[in-house]
Amino acid sequence: MWSSCHPKSDDDLKECAELGKSLNRLSQPTILALLAQSDTPLHGYIIVQQAAASPMFGGKKPDATGIYRALKRMEEAGLVTSVWDTPEEGSAKRLFTLTDKGRRCLRRWIDALACYELTIEELRADAARALGIDLPDTPQCAH
Repeated sequence: MWSSCHPKSDDDLKECAELGKSLNRLSQPTILALLAQSDTPLHGYIIVQQAAASPMFGGKKPDATGIYRALKRMEEAGLVTSVWDTPEEGSAKRLFTLTDKGRRCLRRWIDALACYELTIEELRADAARALGIDLPDTPQCAH
């Protein structure tokens, strides 16, 4: 089931074009969390597939190119490392692993996301006051 938290298509966004688009940009903490919970290094393809199932993407497959760009930036920042997996059959693929610096970064994300949550709740209250309505209950978003 789709909700305003995860619009199903661009058509769902026409009335308020920015609604729901910016939250999907939080790919870094999503990728870090996926790598942190994995016992083994992950191929980029697997990261894309697992990200689709994460709360940030709500079942919608993220842009693979964007995920690979994020992985490259994260590797340059020392948050992840990668090695080439070159099987005898098939194409070579990179395997990504979280570094200690990446774990520390994910820990900081935990606090940052809590702060974002508080800020967003304050914004909801301001918006409701501006409309002269009671603050609606927090919706249960389908993930």
